[in-house]
Amino acid sequence: MRGLSARDHTSGTGRVRAAGTTAMAVAAAIGLLTAGCSTGGTGTRDEGAARADQGTPSSAPAPASSASSPVKKVDAVRLIMNDPKVSDRVKDDLKPCVADAYPVDTSYGTLTDSGTPDVVVNVLTCGDAVGVGTYVYRLGDAKDDAKGTAYANVFALEEPAVYSTIDRGDLVVTKQVYAEDDPVSYPSGEDVITYRWAGNKFTEHDRVHNEYSKTVGNGGIDGAEPTAPGKG
Repeated sequence: MRGLSARDHTSGTGRVRAAGTTAMAVAAAIGLLTAGCSTGGTGTRDEGAARADQGTPSSAPAPASSASSPVKKVDAVRLIMNDPKVSDRVKDDLKPCVADAYPVDTSYGTLTDSGTPDVVVNVLTCGDAVGVGTYVYRLGDAKDDAKGTAYANVFALEEPAVYSTIDRGDLVVTKQVYAEDDPVSYPSGEDVITYRWAGNKFTEHDRVHNEYSKTVGNGGIDGAEPTAPGKG
């Protein structure tokens, strides 16, 4: 407004020009104000770029991915009991440890080319949870599911202290190795064997043997208590 006051002191043509100039300045200011309102205002003509809080197709959150299909659980005890490849010794010893809880571990994962998760079953002892048998089941003919024979046994190993896991598509079998005088809780070592599915069976891919220290975790050598440093 200070500019308008200065122009009021002119006369004649200068005053007219000043008035015209003032009118143009006011019109320009109104135009700028209107343009500013049209891009960010909330009037009836709220045009221009969309506000950030309204979102745009490129910034809209992606729809949540659908949850993966749940794994079809199997009755592991039923598989073992109906499997002719499982020895009678394992079947006779497979009894509930408490109530109806059986000493059976079950894992699901991809090991073969069946297109559905394979099943690894480990049978343990109730007392010390030592593996006595490990098995892999592959889904076969679904029409036999009512008989409990839809899953075919494609791997079986029955011996003391054996356990299988699934590791990135490989079957990894761990077998504890015992010397003649080793207690069950302290084996001398272990064999870790990796199997891979080839054709229609598992073949050995890798083998690692680990020797355990006799001085760690079993009371020292020959059961003697370790002596603290500085004490005889």
